[in-house]
Amino acid sequence: MHISRCKQSTMEFSLNKLFLNPLVSAFALLFIATTSLNPATASKRCDFPAIFNFGASNADTGGLAASFPFAAPKPPSGDTFFRRPAGRFCDGRLIIDFMAQRFGIPYLSPYLDSTGSNFSRGANFATAASTIRLQQAAVQYRTSPFSLGIQYQQFERFKPTTKFIRDQGGVFAALMPKEEYFDEALYTFDIGQNDITVGFFGNTTLQQVNASIPDIISNFTSNIKNIYNLGARSFWIHNTGPVGCLPLILTNFESAERDKYGCAKSYNEVARSFNQNLKEALAHLRKDLPTAAITYVDIYSAKYSLFRDPKKYGFELPLVACCGYGGKYNFSNSVGCGGTIKVNDNDIFVGSCERPSVRVIWDGIHYTEAANKVVFDQISSGAFTDPPIPLNMACHRK
Repeated sequence: MHISRCKQSTMEFSLNKLFLNPLVSAFALLFIATTSLNPATASKRCDFPAIFNFGASNADTGGLAASFPFAAPKPPSGDTFFRRPAGRFCDGRLIIDFMAQRFGIPYLSPYLDSTGSNFSRGANFATAASTIRLQQAAVQYRTSPFSLGIQYQQFERFKPTTKFIRDQGGVFAALMPKEEYFDEALYTFDIGQNDITVGFFGNTTLQQVNASIPDIISNFTSNIKNIYNLGARSFWIHNTGPVGCLPLILTNFESAERDKYGCAKSYNEVARSFNQNLKEALAHLRKDLPTAAITYVDIYSAKYSLFRDPKKYGFELPLVACCGYGGKYNFSNSVGCGGTIKVNDNDIFVGSCERPSVRVIWDGIHYTEAANKVVFDQISSGAFTDPPIPLNMACHRK
């Protein structure tokens, strides 16, 4: 059997010897189930030639900045790594950046950026404030017009356009992905947080937000199927994070009951409901798409560990924004990171905390580079995935 761009390992063992020990026997059964029954097996390593990413601000490498320059991240965003704003709502790199690094892929160019983009190793369709469902009405918490369905349509157009450009030859052809990369690439998703946050700020009850989740997930899986039909086979899909730990929620819903780590309990429960629905939907999707490798990534648990035990990872003040202004959580609805606020007739610049490297939250909504790196290390190991396989083994069989 040929496995594209993946190196088949030659692991052999004696089943008779393994089954002599009950504990080892149980491990052996788990190993066999993981390696034999799941398309994304643990018996091979993947060499993804490209990444195509879909999502919102946690994975946006400059899409919103290119589309709406007035909404682009301002200094000090980007200072930790890029030394300038780089279209990311972070002081440095995002999880998707660390993923690209893992496979020797350059940081992904935003699909929406017309200047200096290089799509030879993939493209990023994620845009900050995007939702899975296209939002029909204006809400207090503003959203992007580039919903997941629109991102799919962009990808649908992108694929034949790259072939046309390659066929023309010349300098631009080298900036396009090879045809075979579309089948061999890793397709990553980080979206859904804004869908539930819209509900929180949209004069709806938490029960009503919960009731909307099945339709949101149905929309999510429909778009995954559409992208599969365009040739995608390896999927790495993040659930949504603990929104109840964000200064955005803690500041705006002060009366919400807190858990023992200071997070808004009921808002995290909504996030967990979203995640359970997503996990179940992806289990069904694996049956519908048996040739796909679909990996569910529990980013909620990885991120929540930073609030549960910050000292373990070298963090402090996990609920307080590094770049913000005012109040218990250093966050305000009236001014964001990089903005200016007038206090007693003085203009105050909203800048970074002294050491972003020991902080979890960057701007009240998004995570610092340091936090993103810790989360990436956790999820890429396979400790937070279903099936439990590391990132470099999450590819499909041909």
